[in-house]
Amino acid sequence: MHQRKVLQILLHFRHQNLRYFCSLPATMKVWQTYKYGGPEELVFCDTAHVPFISKPNDLLVQIHAASVNPIDVRMLGGYGSVAIGTLKRLCDFPQDPAEFPLTFGRDFSGVVIDTGRSVKNFKPGDEVWGALGAQRQGTHAEFVLAADSSVSHKPKSISHIEAASIPYVAATVWSALCVVGELRRDTARGMRSLVCAGSGGIGTFAIQLLRAWGAHVTTTCSTEAVHLVTQLGADEVIDYSTQNVMEELKMLKGFDIILDSIGQENADFYLDLLKSWSNSKYVTIVPPFLMNTDKYGVIGGTLLSLVQASLDTAKGLKDGRSLRWALFAPSGCVLKTISQMVDNGEITPVVEKVFQFQDTPDAYRKLQEGHARGKTVISVKNTA
Repeated sequence: MHQRKVLQILLHFRHQNLRYFCSLPATMKVWQTYKYGGPEELVFCDTAHVPFISKPNDLLVQIHAASVNPIDVRMLGGYGSVAIGTLKRLCDFPQDPAEFPLTFGRDFSGVVIDTGRSVKNFKPGDEVWGALGAQRQGTHAEFVLAADSSVSHKPKSISHIEAASIPYVAATVWSALCVVGELRRDTARGMRSLVCAGSGGIGTFAIQLLRAWGAHVTTTCSTEAVHLVTQLGADEVIDYSTQNVMEELKMLKGFDIILDSIGQENADFYLDLLKSWSNSKYVTIVPPFLMNTDKYGVIGGTLLSLVQASLDTAKGLKDGRSLRWALFAPSGCVLKTISQMVDNGEITPVVEKVFQFQDTPDAYRKLQEGHARGKTVISVKNTA
C-alpha cells in the first residue's frame, strides 16, 4: 500500500509537470452534484482538479461535446447508487473515493491530451469518441479519464457535436441486439424486428442499425415523430397517439427480435408477439437489477434479480422464445465498427437540441420532459 501511494504521488507530479510544459490547466470546469435530486442540484464548479493518469491503460481526453442520456437524469435522482457505489469501491478509484461530488455523463467526443504508458493505439492530438462505465466520473466536464478499451477514433465525416450523440446508445443497442440478442450483419437480413419507442436516442440508433443490416423494422412513436422514424428506415410505424398499439401489434405478430428501451410492464404480451420455435428474443435494456439493489441492498437485490431473471428466462423456453436482459457495456471495438458505418453513411447522428455548457441543467430538464426526438448534446468546448 505504501509503494502504491508513492507511485500515485510520483504520477501526480509527472502530470503536474506535463501541464506546466504543455500549458494544460490544473483546474477545469465541471457540473457536479453533492446530493441526489433534480437538475436544481447540479452545481457549476470552475476549480475542479483536472484528473491525472494513474492507470497504464487510461487516456486523458479534452471533451469537446458530451450528450445527456435519460440514465443521467435517473442517476442524478439516485437511481442505481447502491450498485454503482459498490462497483466504484471494487474498482478502487483512489483519486475520488467519496460518493460526492458526482459528475454525470456517459459519452463524449474530444481530443486525446495524454496517455498511460501501456496505451498503444492512441496518441495526443487524436480525435476520439467513447462511452464510460458508471463507476467513472462523468463527461459533463472539460476533461475526463477513459480506458483505452472504451474509446475509438472518432468518425471523420461528422463533428464533435454529432459524434457525442452516438457512443452510449450505440454500445447499449449493440449489447442488446448483438451480444444478448445474438444478431449479426450476415444473419439479420429479412428478420422481423420491433423497436419500442423508436424516436428516442436508443430507438433512432437501433432502427438505423437494423435497417443497415437488412432487417424489417416496426416501431412505435407519437404522431410528431412518424416522419423522423420513417426517414431513418422504419418499414412500419404505429402511432400511439392515434392508434391502439396492442391491437396493431397483435396483427403484426411474428417478430424475430423485440428491443424494449422503456421497460414494458406486460412482458407476457410482448413474448406472445415473437415467433414460436425460432429462437426469437424479447430483449429489455431496463432490467430491475439497479432498482432492486437500491431497494434491498446489494446482496438482497442481487438475489432477487437472479430469481427474476430465472423466471423471465423460463417464460418462453417451452416454445423457443426467450426474454432476456441487457445492460450497457463500454466497448471501443464496437465504436470502431460504428465509426466505419457512420463514415459509410449507414448511420446518421440524430441530434434534437444542443445546449451550451453553462446551460447543462436545462439539458437535464429537457430530458425530464420525455418525448425525445433523438439526442440532446452539450457543447463543452466552443469549437465543437
